[in-house]
Amino acid sequence: MAIYGIFKAINGIINAINDINNAIYGNFKAINDINNAMNGILKAINAIYGIIDVIYILTNSINGIFNGIYSLKITINGIVIVIFGLKIFSKNT
Repeated sequence: MAIYGIFKAINGIINAINDINNAIYGNFKAINDINNAMNGILKAINAIYGIIDVIYILTNSINGIFNGIYSLKITINGIVIVIFGLKIFSKNT
């Protein structure tokens, strides 16, 4: 009976060690899950920065289009001035 009690106590100690190991493994798993969540947050932040970059590039493109239109307008005005100048010059000669 005493031997059965000793084996039962040893078994209890082994079970306690297993429980401690499981608790430690659970903590590492929780830390890993937190790490994965933080990586997800960082990826989301990077995606937001990517969207901001796209908006910035789009804004620059739109500004470029408006600058092109403005330059075209100046060019057309210059052509009109030259045509009127030629008309005036041809009338005077």
